[in-house]
Amino acid sequence: MEIERKFLINSFPDDLPLIEEAVVYQGYISVNPIVRIRSKTSSKGTDYILCFKGKGTLVRQETEIEIDEHTFKELKKLLNAPMIRKDYRVFRLPDGYNLECSLVDKGEPTEFMFAEIEFETLEQAEAYNPPELLNREVTRDGSYGMATYWVRKMQQL
Repeated sequence: MEIERKFLINSFPDDLPLIEEAVVYQGYISVNPIVRIRSKTSSKGTDYILCFKGKGTLVRQETEIEIDEHTFKELKKLLNAPMIRKDYRVFRLPDGYNLECSLVDKGEPTEFMFAEIEFETLEQAEAYNPPELLNREVTRDGSYGMATYWVRKMQQL
């Protein structure tokens, strides 16, 4: 299960410890149900993931399967639009949670930023009091999901 809260942000935090930095490309083979491919390149190399996501916003089923580069490239041929680029950074919050931040499609007219915090339980997620930098929560607003963004991007082609 994936349990996370999502927030719109204006910039990467400059006062939090940086844990990870990567460039992520993702595309959707299907948006209903969600079937996504993703590459993630960091200083450690590149990982390729095939991901299935269930319905929901705060809580949903998520199954990720590591795939090889060849399989990724073959699946990429099935995409109906260019892949989404995310400049991805993970920061440590003072309360110990990780803040996963993404700058989506930098330089494009549709550019935006969001941050996510993942939780182990629904109770933790519901009780969490986010720091001030996370002032615009969009967890339950499906229009801010990446699959929805992908559909909007396809419609602009």
